[in-house]
Amino acid sequence: MLHESCGVFGVYCSQVDIARLIFFALFALQHRGQESAGIAVSDGREIMIHKKMGLVSQAFTEDDLARLKGYIGIGHNRYSTTGSSQPANAQPVVARAGKLTLALAHNGNIINAKPLRDELQSSGYSFDTSTDSEVIANLILASPGNNWEEKLKYAMARLQGAYSLTIMTPDILMGVRDPMGVRPLCLGTIDGGWVIASESCALDHIGAQFLREIEPGEIVIIDRDGMKSFKKESSKKALCIFEYIYFARPDSIIEGRLLYKARQAMGEMLAQEYPVDADLVMGVPDSATAAGSGYANASGIPFCEGVMKNRYVGRTFIEPDQRLRELGVQLKFNPLAEIISGKRLVVVDDSIVRGTTTPHVVNLLRKAGAREIHLRICAPPIRHPCFLGVDMAREWELIAAQKSIPEIRDYLGADSLGYLSLDGLIKAVALPRDIFCLACFTGEYPVPVQMGMDKLALEAKPEEEMIASQK
Repeated sequence: MLHESCGVFGVYCSQVDIARLIFFALFALQHRGQESAGIAVSDGREIMIHKKMGLVSQAFTEDDLARLKGYIGIGHNRYSTTGSSQPANAQPVVARAGKLTLALAHNGNIINAKPLRDELQSSGYSFDTSTDSEVIANLILASPGNNWEEKLKYAMARLQGAYSLTIMTPDILMGVRDPMGVRPLCLGTIDGGWVIASESCALDHIGAQFLREIEPGEIVIIDRDGMKSFKKESSKKALCIFEYIYFARPDSIIEGRLLYKARQAMGEMLAQEYPVDADLVMGVPDSATAAGSGYANASGIPFCEGVMKNRYVGRTFIEPDQRLRELGVQLKFNPLAEIISGKRLVVVDDSIVRGTTTPHVVNLLRKAGAREIHLRICAPPIRHPCFLGVDMAREWELIAAQKSIPEIRDYLGADSLGYLSLDGLIKAVALPRDIFCLACFTGEYPVPVQMGMDKLALEAKPEEEMIASQK
């Protein structure tokens, strides 16, 4: 399974309960990260913050929200792509230098974070986390300039990789999207104020009006005088195609395209490229449900819900015992045996990464009586790792990098296997091919891959911790 990237949010408005608004926006963005959640707010004088490990509903109480008073705020849901999953790495991060203070929430991955951090440390900047997000925050503070626009432009010229940011000072809200536009970011209004979010679905949930997407290379600065926008031009765009396949919610709009329709079209293309005689079509819930219905519509084969998903099986701090652990995927999915028994099934899924979960799904359907299982996958074979904010896998862990498609079919235990072609995927998304990063399929990265940084590269080594404790 692919692991989500992070969700970020920001709001500047004096007419709403800021902390509660951010809480519900993060709730709408929960799918983008389940490790930790945090909110920072300001009343114009000081920044207050609360963050905690776990889901949004686990991280905040009514008392926590009541203490966060202000008219500017940012929020973050984390899935770790740089730095381990621990309380110190929860976001937003707060950084200070002299009289300047900012809080920052980040979605993406900075591939030159290690040399930037070394440089900043040698200049006297200290670090409390092992995240690239804290590197960004300190780099902004250290950047030359007479205002935040100048500092941000300088920092953007130094940063290499993916970053969609919400940033706040005690009296300003800012949004920044990297020049390649790897991760989404959008702008909206609410009650005379402004909101910034990873996805438009967060705006829908809080009653905000969607205005537009923040463009690649754009800086948005919001203060008491309103909103100003500045643009750093880039000739190369690299929006992650997996926002359409899996990451973003189907009710979000990215590049003007509703994701539900794009996923339906993926299913339709799969039906054209890999038709098969079958009795029923099902999508693996929830990410492939729309694609499953698209396959059914195009093929004329009836659509069914072959398995039910327990939507409360997400991140948990309670480990199952050995007997439950052996049930594996059955904790998450429960097959409808009366529906699928004796049937030839087309099973549509969003992607296959390591190939560890899919055999369990196939086995679950076999045990429920499915006579044939024909797997149809919305993504082309993933043969290369991601360095831009997706904790996908190393190349040797990717099943399509190690096995042929017939070998994968046999390993998964399916009767047939069809991956959507890259051309079919682009046709389904219905946007120009050259705006996307397709590196996980093609190996053609928008940045040099030798700059790729290990997820734990900023973690302190035991000998470093010992030296630090002696100071």
